[in-house]
Amino acid sequence: MTKRDYYEILGVARDASAEDMKKAYRKLAMQYHPDKNPGNKEAEEKFKEAAEAYDVLSNPDKKARYDQFGHSGLGGAAGGGFSGGFTMDDIFSRFGDIFDNMGFGGRGGFGGGYGRRRVNRGSDIRIRVKLSLQEIAKGTEKKVKINKQHGCSECGSRGAVSAADIKTCSVCHGSGMTTRVTQTILGHMQTASPCHACGGEGTVVAKPCPKCQGEGVVRGSEEICFNIPKGVAEGMQLTVSGKGNAARRGGMSGDLLVVIEEETHPELQRDGNDLIYSLFISFADASLGTEVEVPTVDGRVKIKIEPGTQSGRILRLRAKGLPDVQGYGTGDLLVYIQVWIPVKLDKSEKEVLEKLRSSPNLKPTPSKEDRNFFERMKKMFS
Repeated sequence: MTKRDYYEILGVARDASAEDMKKAYRKLAMQYHPDKNPGNKEAEEKFKEAAEAYDVLSNPDKKARYDQFGHSGLGGAAGGGFSGGFTMDDIFSRFGDIFDNMGFGGRGGFGGGYGRRRVNRGSDIRIRVKLSLQEIAKGTEKKVKINKQHGCSECGSRGAVSAADIKTCSVCHGSGMTTRVTQTILGHMQTASPCHACGGEGTVVAKPCPKCQGEGVVRGSEEICFNIPKGVAEGMQLTVSGKGNAARRGGMSGDLLVVIEEETHPELQRDGNDLIYSLFISFADASLGTEVEVPTVDGRVKIKIEPGTQSGRILRLRAKGLPDVQGYGTGDLLVYIQVWIPVKLDKSEKEVLEKLRSSPNLKPTPSKEDRNFFERMKKMFS
């Protein structure tokens, strides 16, 4: 299923300010809030979709990658991935300030119980993956083994073996928040803050799990498999949602951030989606013409060198470059012709060239087109 444009979801222009995006998201959050639309699955999906869009566009790094590469640049579900398994608590935890003063009450809901309790989030893990030009051209699947925190199997990540050992916090009564009323010159002022007794979680572990000591996570290795789309570039970062470190006590896992590195190709150079190959030919081949093989990402292909080909000419092989990461066509292979002038000659070779030296056909007589071409080349490399 094709994802909708995030700017379209929020109903904002691409150059909208951060404040305008926040206002647009608040409006959608109010409209589709699950407590306001009980049992309405369509409203719930729109609520998550709006959160996903705001998660990307409110983050400068994710927004820059999305503006340049679209959904492909984010990887995973969405770079933040609300549709990839986030719960309502995850959304309220990340964007809790958005719901303040919206008539939701202290728990972030209209009374339905979607709380403002703190939801733990695991840290992200960043790795670097090297790709060959062939892998970049075709896309590839990678499998990596990393050391990370993962959920405790003994207690199911809860921090306690038995659910009965997890108690509702007696201070905040499960809300995760405590309120304080103070008297000011303007009257009574009420402030809310995370509960000091439970750290904002709403629950406390009465009898910690012996394996994880009540944290809900243990250290171990995991093999992770993910797909890399074709056309990615050096320095691009993909996000595999939920594959970072697990969070304490069943919270939201962090993400695996995959930074792309390109391996150096022995013959080809990359310039955007185009590939460049320097082809050296002899004076004789340039003069008489010939047929040679050149490398591409799909193997070697034969090309024809026309008689009288000048050094510096560029032959363009259409669609023999790299695909665009967003699917907008494929680059070309540019074959840069360089005529190789021999440094050492034997006596017989010198005699042949001496006889040809006086030939009028061997004297430089560049056409107007040739002169214009070399002037352009001189400006390009100056």
